Amino acid sequence: MDHVGRIQAQWASERPDLDVTPQGLYGRLHRLADRLRDELEVEFRRFGLGEGEFDVLAALRRAAPSYELAPGELARYTMVTSGAASKRIDRLEAAGLVSRRVSEDDHRGRVIALTAAGRRVIDEAFTAHIGNEHRLLAPLTARDRSELERLLTKWLAAFEDEG
Repeated sequence: MDHVGRIQAQWASERPDLDVTPQGLYGRLHRLADRLRDELEVEFRRFGLGEGEFDVLAALRRAAPSYELAPGELARYTMVTSGAASKRIDRLEAAGLVSRRVSEDDHRGRVIALTAAGRRVIDEAFTAHIGNEHRLLAPLTARDRSELERLLTKWLAAFEDEG
């Protein structure tokens, strides 16, 4: 029995009037998310990045062919506030991985662009990241992965449809 199962068994003993089965899903998802985040961040740190910096570089890399976005777009694509995005951009700019410039379309706006060094870093980091994700999924069969993705997609869609 795993850690979450032991907690459920204790609650079942103490509160047999409650169905604690949802606790198993939430507890395991929470513990798994923490472990996966730790495992993913190890790979990011090898490239001098945190998860947030990786996300910014990845969003810019996907913005081909210009590899640039407005700060607001970056915040939206990385699902953080504009203030959090700005701090990430500051760190990446100091490292020479992105640059800021005035927008040619709107001289009041700014554009964040991936530098050549930034493109090299994200290409190497993304290759390592995908390899790491495959490694982390290794305990699951292809069928398990497909079913898990289907279920998570369905569950997440229920929340996203509400908002």
